[in-house]
Amino acid sequence: MELLSLWLSLSFVVLVVEWRNETRMAAAGYQGLCKLVDRVADCQRRHLDSVPSDLPTDSVELILDANPIKTLEHHSLLQYSHLEKLSLGNCELKCIGRNTFQGSSNLDTLTLSNNFLSVNYTESGAALRSLLGLRKLDLSGNSLTEDMVAEMLLNLSSLESLSLARNAIMRLDDTVFQSLGRLQELDLQRNYIFEIESGAFDHLKWLRRLNLAFNHLPCIVNFGLTQLQVLNISYNILEWFIADSGDAAFELETLDLSHNRLLFFPFLPQQNRLRTLLLMDNEMGFYRDLYNASSPKDMVVQFLLSSGNVTNVTTVNLWEEFALSDLSALHFLDLSQNQLRYLPDGFLRNMTSLSHLNLNQNCLQTLYIQEDDPPHSLSDLNLGQNQLSELRVAPRLTSFLRNLRYFNLSSNQLQGVPPGLFTNTSNITTIDLSHNQITLCPHSKKVSQPACVDFRNITSLRSLFLENCGLAALEERTFRGTSLTHLDLSGNRGVLLRGITPLQDIAPTLQVLSLRDIGLYPNGTELDFFGFGNLRYLDVSTNSLTSFPQFWGNLELQTLDLRRNRLTALPQWAGSEQLKKSLRVLYLSQNPYDCCWLEGWGPLHSLKTLLIEDKGAVTCNFSSNIFRVVELPENISQDCKWERVDIGLLYLVLILPTCLTLLVACVVIFLTFKKPLLQVVKSRCHWSSIY
Repeated sequence: MELLSLWLSLSFVVLVVEWRNETRMAAAGYQGLCKLVDRVADCQRRHLDSVPSDLPTDSVELILDANPIKTLEHHSLLQYSHLEKLSLGNCELKCIGRNTFQGSSNLDTLTLSNNFLSVNYTESGAALRSLLGLRKLDLSGNSLTEDMVAEMLLNLSSLESLSLARNAIMRLDDTVFQSLGRLQELDLQRNYIFEIESGAFDHLKWLRRLNLAFNHLPCIVNFGLTQLQVLNISYNILEWFIADSGDAAFELETLDLSHNRLLFFPFLPQQNRLRTLLLMDNEMGFYRDLYNASSPKDMVVQFLLSSGNVTNVTTVNLWEEFALSDLSALHFLDLSQNQLRYLPDGFLRNMTSLSHLNLNQNCLQTLYIQEDDPPHSLSDLNLGQNQLSELRVAPRLTSFLRNLRYFNLSSNQLQGVPPGLFTNTSNITTIDLSHNQITLCPHSKKVSQPACVDFRNITSLRSLFLENCGLAALEERTFRGTSLTHLDLSGNRGVLLRGITPLQDIAPTLQVLSLRDIGLYPNGTELDFFGFGNLRYLDVSTNSLTSFPQFWGNLELQTLDLRRNRLTALPQWAGSEQLKKSLRVLYLSQNPYDCCWLEGWGPLHSLKTLLIEDKGAVTCNFSSNIFRVVELPENISQDCKWERVDIGLLYLVLILPTCLTLLVACVVIFLTFKKPLLQVVKSRCHWSSIY
């Protein structure tokens, strides 16, 4: 028995090898326009106006995208009976003959995107109905209306994935998808849908993913697709999202309601499996503090829903409805770009699995973190771009950030943070306090500043952003006990007034350093980067530097930004061997370069490993004229040679020949008239002489 099994296995292997060899031989013998790989024929962009007839008959995939094939005739695919995948995207296709797929019983994936099938949708629909095993169909970008779609999808009961994106669908009724009982994924994004009738999706019992993004839906009321796992309704005009108020268990895991006009937190299913909830860029807020209701009964709103002769009334509580939903499985909550002025008491209490909370760009003024509020699983918290002037933490809750990895408090109005806020943050890697007027705690323990911020001994901290925080000159040991790799001190003028010594504690680990606009000026702070062996990115733009120090030690800088300084010449290190080996990106523009002091531009520009990102914007000055360095006229280099000559030496060179000429002339004249001249002198002066 074992011998028989071994013999059968060997026979099967031999048959497979022979089949592959035959396939490769057939592909090797093919001399047509298409590219053959195994049993896949790639005929993209070959200017074909019909399906090629010289391909191997056993091809399983045919790619004909971007060819001017306007019509598929009934004989186009007859010889390719093994075809499983066919792609005809961007082919200007207007009609598919009703008998085109008669011999394509194995076809399960068909792509017809970006064509003109709306021209003859009846004939094309008849052709699709002959594909009894079709599982994936892409009809996106064909200008199809809802009536055309209903006709083309008739009796396609085998479909599992359907794309109708970028068409002209305006409304959905209960007949459009009635025959798609096996559909699992439906893409309707970028249409003009403004209405979905009740029961439109009732026939889609297996639907798991639905994309309705970029449409014109005004509201979703009585949402009841319990089997759905992913729902995307972003970029619509939704003002309300209200799920069925029953006790049905929903399978929903991802809900995207971002970029709409929601006024209130969505009324979610009471029983769900939500893991991701995206609500960014809406108009949401909590308004209970503005509502003067005498009893909870007054804080409700009623919706009157009419469908035919049936009228339903839905009542919801605007202020506490979020608390009724089970959000214990929620991991990711994005509430950024809304109008939240506060978070209701207990808002985070039931989100026991929450790891990412984004409240960026809201109107939060104060935030009080209570003992039972923050979930211990929280790892990312973004409170940036609010109006926070106070951050309060309940007593004995200073360790609520112990699992936090990313904490963003940038662009607020904070003057400090609660004492010991970062004391027990053993996992935090990134802190952003940019654009807050904070004070760093001094090294001396005698000085008491309760609102100061202390980053010392946070061993897990890797990235620290302190841009434009009004920081005074840094003291020594400011970052002692950390292993920072990214540090941004931009906009803090005078922060390195005492030199670069305060950064020595993090010199071995620092990789990215931004010193933009910190008031560096000539003869000021000495920038000695000795010991910064891992520094790869350095930004010293928007300062007043007229020169740059030499690179010492084993510094291997890869990106350097020197824009907006006072450099008149290229740095002396521009041609150094060390720079050639390490530097990859350089920024040099917006400096007052002198055109006569750019000798190093040629070698610098010719380095193949170096990219000068702004080389087109680098300019220089010559005789009060501004020239782009890459277009510098050749005659300027000659004029520069004259300008460099010492004027005193030039005058000496010009005067010396004249003086010599006059001296020689005087000598000649003297020798010529020597005797007569002496006689005249003697006669007038009565000198005696012997001749």
